[in-house]
Amino acid sequence: MGKWFEEAVFYHMYPIGMSGAPRQNEQTEIVHRFEELEQWISHISWLGCTAIYIGPLFEASSHGYDTKDYKQVDRRLGDNGDFKRFVEKAHEQNIKVVVDGVFNHTGREFFAFQDILEKREQSPYCCWYKGLNFGGNTNYNDGFWYEAWRGCYELVNLNLQNEQVRQYLLDVIGFWIEEFDIDGIRLDCADCLDFGFMEAMRRFTQEKKADFWLMGEVIHGDYSRYIADHLLHSVTNYELHKGLYSGHNDHNYFEIAHSIRRQFDQNGGIYRGTFLYSFVDNHDVDRIASKLVNKEHIYPVFTLLFTLPGIPSIYYGSEWGIEGRKEGPNDDFLRPAVEIGSISQQVQQEKLTQWVRALARIHTSRPELAYGVYRELFLTNRQYAFARILGESCVLVAVNNDEQEVVVRIPLPMGGGSCRDLVSEEEIACGDGQLELRLEPCGSRIFLYETVGGI
Repeated sequence: MGKWFEEAVFYHMYPIGMSGAPRQNEQTEIVHRFEELEQWISHISWLGCTAIYIGPLFEASSHGYDTKDYKQVDRRLGDNGDFKRFVEKAHEQNIKVVVDGVFNHTGREFFAFQDILEKREQSPYCCWYKGLNFGGNTNYNDGFWYEAWRGCYELVNLNLQNEQVRQYLLDVIGFWIEEFDIDGIRLDCADCLDFGFMEAMRRFTQEKKADFWLMGEVIHGDYSRYIADHLLHSVTNYELHKGLYSGHNDHNYFEIAHSIRRQFDQNGGIYRGTFLYSFVDNHDVDRIASKLVNKEHIYPVFTLLFTLPGIPSIYYGSEWGIEGRKEGPNDDFLRPAVEIGSISQQVQQEKLTQWVRALARIHTSRPELAYGVYRELFLTNRQYAFARILGESCVLVAVNNDEQEVVVRIPLPMGGGSCRDLVSEEEIACGDGQLELRLEPCGSRIFLYETVGGI
């Protein structure tokens, strides 16, 4: 019906962490950890995900976002041949692969910055960076100043208005498409990128690969600034991410419903018709299992992730409730090493993992959850129900954040029809234009409602 990324369920891999690679890249030899990372592909396929977002991958100095070489896979993970096989194995499972594109800044070990350190004003790369000033200094005592991402001087801001820089980065993108057959790029710090560069990137990638996906990391502000036919396809929905955990911690479904109404309601939703990238946690924020006051709330949280408007994404390990919190600036606890080969059979039997798998199956089998119009049906602080309507069918979703069982009566869309529970496959009576539901404590129900007369 649409493009692959509009219907996708993503699995987010942070390879340096999950493979147990050292956090500092001080080695000279290549260590082939992609053999371990490949073992995740069968689990990802079993879970029902249709796309992988993996990164960062470029050769870097530490956490991966301080790029040293844009055309080499980080030696802590393997070599270019290793990643090429990883993509091939994913594609064999009909799983798309999207990588991190770190184009706002480079690390200090990148060749252009190293040339400036050596040749100072005589370097031909002085114009490659923003705010370069040989009359200033930084905490590195280089004898010159430069703009850095959020004042982190190990991340040197590129001058994306410079044509040489743009051409270099487009050449990098072309290399990753041609060499590895990647399917998209997640753009790090997209809210810092030059719009002219984003336009050039959209033109370039569309010519290289018609269904190539560009998704940007944007935390605050108006997401619609970045999404257009000539810009990006999608950005991260941090607003929904915040509501999904705080709306449960505060027993306040009004917060979530208000955000969705503002974003996607057919009458005035500012992002209606767009496909934002949805998540409950990632490599930069505390794990969802650690954020929730009541751990059982993770079930309705995942239900909403997979059924509200957006492209759902699972961060590795969160499908079995792995925990982790930042400690100051230290993100290591969000990015632990996991030996999937030794635990995959165990975690696949976990109740939460089975629920996530069921949700992924429902999402990928029901086009209403990608393309259906959002309509709110029922709302209290502790219960929330909505429909995703497409043609003469819709998916009905009801969630309960109460610690008590509750019975609710949900008004149905107009027209006579039938209801089927998409988890149990049970047919449910839905007379008098209402659906009477019993919701377990911290429970969810998902139905397919089909009508003959149209909705």
